[in-house]
Amino acid sequence: MRSVRIRILAVVLVLVAIGIGGWQLLPTGGGGSITVGTTDAVTALDPAGAYDAGSWDLFSNVFQSLLTFEPGGAAPVPDAARSCAFVGTGLTTYRCTLKEGITFPSGHTMTAEDVKFSFDRVRSIDSAVGPAPLFDMLGSVDAEGLTVTFHLSSPDATFPFKVATGAGSIVDRTRYSGHSLRTGNGVDGSGPYTLKTYTKDQRAVLTPNSRYRGAARSKGESAVVRYYATPAKLDAAWKAKKVDVVARTLPPKVLAGLSPSDPGHRVTEAAGAETRNLYLDVRAGSPLHDRRVRQALALLVDRDELAATTYQGTVDPLYSLIPAGITGHTDSFFDAYPKPDPARAKALLTAAGVKTPVRFTYGYAKGRDAAGAEAAELKRQLERGGLFQVTLKGYEWTDFQKRYADGELDAYAVGWVADFPDPDNFTAPLVGTGGSMKNGYSSKDVDRRIQDSRQYADRSRTEGDFRAVQDDVARDVPLVPLWQRKDYVLSSEAVGGGQYLSDGTGVFRLWSLDRI
Repeated sequence: MRSVRIRILAVVLVLVAIGIGGWQLLPTGGGGSITVGTTDAVTALDPAGAYDAGSWDLFSNVFQSLLTFEPGGAAPVPDAARSCAFVGTGLTTYRCTLKEGITFPSGHTMTAEDVKFSFDRVRSIDSAVGPAPLFDMLGSVDAEGLTVTFHLSSPDATFPFKVATGAGSIVDRTRYSGHSLRTGNGVDGSGPYTLKTYTKDQRAVLTPNSRYRGAARSKGESAVVRYYATPAKLDAAWKAKKVDVVARTLPPKVLAGLSPSDPGHRVTEAAGAETRNLYLDVRAGSPLHDRRVRQALALLVDRDELAATTYQGTVDPLYSLIPAGITGHTDSFFDAYPKPDPARAKALLTAAGVKTPVRFTYGYAKGRDAAGAEAAELKRQLERGGLFQVTLKGYEWTDFQKRYADGELDAYAVGWVADFPDPDNFTAPLVGTGGSMKNGYSSKDVDRRIQDSRQYADRSRTEGDFRAVQDDVARDVPLVPLWQRKDYVLSSEAVGGGQYLSDGTGVFRLWSLDRI
């Protein structure tokens, strides 16, 4: 789930790249570690136990996947693999051959058994906040020597993209359990960096892995990632020159005032498709169970006001599940709910036979972006006219994830950062049955259309399926889209490479940064 600059291209998903050499990362010793500041928290150091931007940013650097994305790339390229390709034309068998001689910190040499083990444990552990939903189509994995074969239960042209994400991180099978998450602060990966020390919610210290053999090209500066509880604290650290680079996210007022012409820093502003949705609990017993209640709620949300006031114009109003710039995007929520309409909302609630005001709890993650101010603004909008009464509750990030995964919240706002540049990534994990948002939504029509879309290697042919999915979602309202925004990376004049740090391919390239 990463901030994005999306490039939609027709992608040939048969990937054969024999002969791509490994790259060793060697420290330059030119100016000490480069420090990156962020408000993204790390949920877990174990790839089977996290499906969030902060955790996956770290995974990009300490683990390898079979495939990865090069800066600005639209198709995955080999990383730990020497080559990968679908077998035959059915898009149900996918085979990769590993590079020889990749080693873990323990000295254990990576084989296909480690790859099989890594994918199997993600599905076996099936963490409530883990990435198992990305592999809903994976039937079984075979391993022999350096060859790993994935057998899919149905055609999935997007499978290589999913392999290239943090969910495909390869762990040392001699250091991890196949049935439980690893505890403690240890990491055994073969990525560009070794995690030297980690202090939760404070910092991660990374040193170049001299034995790394993969796709990253870097001078190998040491890196420190510092974690800040709020955007305001991150902004203070930047102004005090405690960090060299800032990635997600500064306060909206600060972002609005950034100027690329300021000689004191470098600003990278990429056209983005990071989105944020308000998820609604649709299960029986929820005050939002009746679809007409959810439709009434959608009729009271004023995205333009939210974008202009709370976010100071640094986000764009979003009226669809799939953001602008992605294949299949439509303004389905604008078509169904073009403007705030309290009278129509009241009529829906009357037809539903519910007592007004409808009372429900809205949960949000404290310190994450402008989540608190956003919640207050949405409460104000929804309570206009006396149709709803909203109780706001803020939680620390990890607690917040657990609470919505356990079904304790009636509504909750969550940001979504693309794992890979494809409409499948904005649909299957968010509204597919058994997806990551845990709000109880399930639709046979939505599931069928998502599955049908996966048979097309030419992703432009999926547009009809995804338009239909968005129409279904606008009718059922398991969520209300709020906004999408650009991706900003801020760096000092002494640091280069910030433009490659994050580009919407799900990879957080600390190795791209260097001292100038």
